[in-house]
Amino acid sequence: MPRAVTQSHSHALARSKHRWRRYLADERAEAAMYRSLGRRRQGEEREILMALADAEKRHEQHWLDLLGDEVGRPLRPALRTQVLGLLAKWFGSVFVLALMQRAEARSPYSKDPDATPKMAADEQLHEEIVRGLAERGRKRLSGSFRAAVFGANDGLVSNLSLILGVGASGVSTHVILLTGAAGLLAGALSMGAGEYVSVHSQRELLEASRPNPAVLKIIPILAVGNNELELLYRAHGMSEEQARARAHLVLEERTADSSIILDQPEDVSHEEIGTGMGAALSSFCFFASGAIIPIFPYLFGVSGMPAVFTAAGLVGISLLGTGAVVGLLSGASPVKRALRQLAIGYGAAAATYLLGMLFGTEIH
Repeated sequence: MPRAVTQSHSHALARSKHRWRRYLADERAEAAMYRSLGRRRQGEEREILMALADAEKRHEQHWLDLLGDEVGRPLRPALRTQVLGLLAKWFGSVFVLALMQRAEARSPYSKDPDATPKMAADEQLHEEIVRGLAERGRKRLSGSFRAAVFGANDGLVSNLSLILGVGASGVSTHVILLTGAAGLLAGALSMGAGEYVSVHSQRELLEASRPNPAVLKIIPILAVGNNELELLYRAHGMSEEQARARAHLVLEERTADSSIILDQPEDVSHEEIGTGMGAALSSFCFFASGAIIPIFPYLFGVSGMPAVFTAAGLVGISLLGTGAVVGLLSGASPVKRALRQLAIGYGAAAATYLLGMLFGTEIH
């Protein structure tokens, strides 16, 4: 075999071994992440996370077998894997699971000839498992937290737009500051009141949709040939055949099992919705915390264009943060959601600024 071919083969093998070591490091880090998250959970979620850690150990063994005696010194995992490991240790929250879901989706095994098809399928399945766990966490997030995130974003955009629109008309700094304070208070009160009404109404609708437990008391006295019970199940969404079978089961067995007699709705619970007062307070506070940011330059005596650029910069940083949080909550890309949030916020502010300049020119 020519020397050049031998050297090329040697270099290719060396690159493959380096890639295998990288995969080995990532598998070990991901297994550690799942164990870290599992230790923070209880019951079924703990079992699922620990089982995922064991699955990553199987993948780890694959790369160990390929490397044989040439495992060498342990490599550091990829930077994103290291960051996820730190987040798992510090927070162990739905945000980490959402990021891990995206990490599993980016697995290179489907395109790597040294990974088995089973490993690629495992990684795809792991993505769906983590998605399910993350969805549980998202459902546990109360309405108060959701109101906080979106309330802060509304405060940032609306008050920046208000301040820039009024400021562009040529009014004094004192008027801009008063306008910003009024916008903060009015918006926070409006958000709080609207969130209270919304959540309170949703809880009432949920309560009104739950079956009346008093139906259980009338089951023993219903006639077997009576078909009203079948109509009850059809009214709650069952097909005619399903309703007939359920009614026959209940009337024949006279069971006391309420889960057989009445189906409980599968939508969100009261705890997932949150309380009206809790959501209102969160919405008020976080709208205010967002709305005060564009006022900061004027509070410290900055005026003119320096105040505009400072306010826009502070709001831009905050919009990137809230956009990333929204992206994590929705399971989407945090970076794309952050940039989209920034573009929308700046677009609204720019539009009101131009309108303020136009109206200010006409007035003068």
